[in-house]
Amino acid sequence: QVQLVESGGGLVQSGGSLRLSCTASGFTLGDYTMGWFRQAPGKEREGVSCIDRRDGTTYYADSVKGRFTISRDNAKNTVYLQMNSLSPEVATVYSCAAAMDGSYLWWVMNTYSYWGQGTRVTVMD
Repeated sequence: QVQLVESGGGLVQSGGSLRLSCTASGFTLGDYTMGWFRQAPGKEREGVSCIDRRDGTTYYADSVKGRFTISRDNAKNTVYLQMNSLSPEVATVYSCAAAMDGSYLWWVMNTYSYWGQGTRVTVMD
């Protein structure tokens, strides 16, 4: 039973911060490249960030560089997304995903085999 469960979403003031968590069960998260995606209503799903399975190299969409930080704690089977300086434009549902293929084309959905259900981030303007 492979599962990814996100948590940490909620309501935050504009300019504030949240830390999202994604915990895996049924597989060893340390063996997988982990990504975060978001999808606003009526928009395509967008790759936000990724952390490589081997060397921990991180990748970010240009729109979040300098504001978001991805990290992982393999002992806890968990990946995190620290989000700072939040604005209403980035408020949507965020999902985590796991891939065995590594970080090449990390922003492409088909890279990933397992997906969580998502957690919603709401930002007050």
